[in-house]
Amino acid sequence: MEKALVVIDIQNDITKNYKEIIDNINRSIDWAVKNNIHVVYIRHYNLSAGTRTFKPNTPGSELVSDLKIVSDHIFIKSKGNALTSEEFANFITENQIGEFYITGADAVACVKSTTYNLRKADYQVNVLSDCITSYDKKKIDEMLHYYESKGCKLMSLNDLLDS
Repeated sequence: MEKALVVIDIQNDITKNYKEIIDNINRSIDWAVKNNIHVVYIRHYNLSAGTRTFKPNTPGSELVSDLKIVSDHIFIKSKGNALTSEEFANFITENQIGEFYITGADAVACVKSTTYNLRKADYQVNVLSDCITSYDKKKIDEMLHYYESKGCKLMSLNDLLDS
């Protein structure tokens, strides 16, 4: 069974809170490379009329400059759930990925939807608790309990590095 580290929505238009976790995300990317684990980047495009953030082909939709890019596995989604990207779903199938390590922005939106739907599809999901953030950081603990209630395993970056 193959594994993948998934970096969700670490883009220029995301909450400034990503700065607090970017070093941890980059360290998790180093871990994945060292362990021959696929590194996947998910970018959000907001296709709603009148929106000002995550607009396709704008600087705001680009991955942040301080994120390590180690693969060309960059997939676009326009809904919260990363599995709605056909290219990402096909990548999972083609590479026989069965276990995921989740990092990224907005714990109450896209990270939540993606973890929920991965578990619903019966994948093994590990959420790196110190590699996620949110616009409202007070909700992160609540989200960690939610992920666990859906069958995700919570682990810290140190747990990962020690495994």
